[in-house]
Amino acid sequence: MRAVIQRVSEASCTVNQQVVGAVGQGFVVLLGIEEADGIDDVRWLAQKVVNLRVFGDEAGMMNKSLHDVQGNILLISQFTLLAQTKKGNRPSFIRAAKPDQAIPLYELMIGELSGHLGKSVATGIFGADMKISLVNDGPVTIVMDTKDRDNH
Repeated sequence: MRAVIQRVSEASCTVNQQVVGAVGQGFVVLLGIEEADGIDDVRWLAQKVVNLRVFGDEAGMMNKSLHDVQGNILLISQFTLLAQTKKGNRPSFIRAAKPDQAIPLYELMIGELSGHLGKSVATGIFGADMKISLVNDGPVTIVMDTKDRDNH
């Protein structure tokens, strides 16, 4: 499971010219789910995301978490994070989980993040053609992969 976490001052997701999810200060989390992923990956990643201390404290140091700043999350499914680009110029997405496996894990991630935050998480629509608008604050962008959890 791979996530790109962007610290934002605001963000929204639009589908068919309708805003389906929006947040103020917090994170946009782009989430790629691969065939090898499971419940343990969701649980580990959710707690890591919610507890990331990348918001400024009184001294301007990145020392505060989402809880500390009452931040929110906009979670977007994005299978293209699992692109393999070793051969040729057309990416392969063979490792990306199919919807029947990915949707339950995506929904579990929504529940885990919501549970850790103590409030609902904004989302896009799984599999839809989404337009994401955001103001990356900092900019701060962090990439996490559950396959590398021993290195975190």
